[in-house]
Amino acid sequence: MSDYAIGDLQGCLEPFNCLLERIGFNADRDRLFLAGDLVNRGPDSLGTLRRVYELRENVHAVLGNHDLHLLAVAQGSTDSRRKDTLTDILEAPDRDALLGWLQNCPLMVDIPEHQAVMTHAGIPPLWTLAQARGRAREVEQVLRSSQANEFFANMYGNQPAGWDDGLAGSERWRVITNHFTRMRFVNEAGELDLTSKGEPDAPPEGFMPWFHHPRRLSGDTRILFGHWAALEGHADMLQVEALDTGCVWGGSLTALRLDDLTRIACHC
Repeated sequence: MSDYAIGDLQGCLEPFNCLLERIGFNADRDRLFLAGDLVNRGPDSLGTLRRVYELRENVHAVLGNHDLHLLAVAQGSTDSRRKDTLTDILEAPDRDALLGWLQNCPLMVDIPEHQAVMTHAGIPPLWTLAQARGRAREVEQVLRSSQANEFFANMYGNQPAGWDDGLAGSERWRVITNHFTRMRFVNEAGELDLTSKGEPDAPPEGFMPWFHHPRRLSGDTRILFGHWAALEGHADMLQVEALDTGCVWGGSLTALRLDDLTRIACHC
């Protein structure tokens, strides 16, 4: 058995199938850990989501910001944007099965066999892993409940920028979601900058990549994340593995074999 962590698919079905062939994926023994953003911007969001759904017994996927955007559009909480490639999913005869499965995906996955965790954007530096797990579960429970419509109606926004134990309701859900799915730069207090273009060598004044924070509390656990294509797969920190190598932007789709940390890629 082999376990593979794979970066953002974003509707790129052909590279995904290429990567499955290149790693010799075997549904009888292998597992796939997908770092979120399964859909949007790429040429075949519906085909990609169907392929992941077909493999769902072997797949552990976390939710990314584009996945949540798809669910919000499907719920009628927001409109599609000009660059979205979601229409085929929204009009598909199997949309309910696909979206129902997606909405039940977690924000954070533990992979104890490899002393690793996966989220879409990373682990907030001033959260312990136990705190991160607990806050992820809060939002996951909301997404699986009658409060999901309220969640999507209030999901968008950059504020509050930082965590406060006193947050409640939709503001609390939004802050948790932004940390798990949109985080790139943080300041010393752990507050997010969500307006930067994400060039890692040019952070906003007073901010740094989240994994460079000097008081990061996630310990020795390996953190697997996607979301940040500008890193080109390099987080330059021990135990931090960046997986988004910009497939949808003409880069590559990358799988990290967790058994030995070998990287395998298909150019896009």
